[in-house]
Amino acid sequence: MNDKTNDRIITKDDKRLASLFLTIDQLSDTIENIARNLKPGLEGGQYLTDREVSKLLKISRRCLQDYRTQGKIPFYHVGGKILYRAGDVGRFMEEHYRDRRPDKGFTCI
Repeated sequence: MNDKTNDRIITKDDKRLASLFLTIDQLSDTIENIARNLKPGLEGGQYLTDREVSKLLKISRRCLQDYRTQGKIPFYHVGGKILYRAGDVGRFMEEHYRDRRPDKGFTCI
């Protein structure tokens, strides 16, 4: 065998092989994470639980319940479970957005 043939042989100790397996493991973890967190929606919409919405809005679940009672945020009550359309939560956030930057109506000295 000549030197060129030996350069093409990959052994279990080859760093390129270890790097390949590491990449495969990382991709596998990423795919599992996506599959675990993917929520199929009805009619193309995604639905969130009260726990997810309260975490997203950074408010307590009790505060979220007050928002429901006051009619501030739409929701579904299905079999004892509260669900929110992701689009409704996004609209709620947009409606309550306040820009506090100085170039938006405030004068800086």
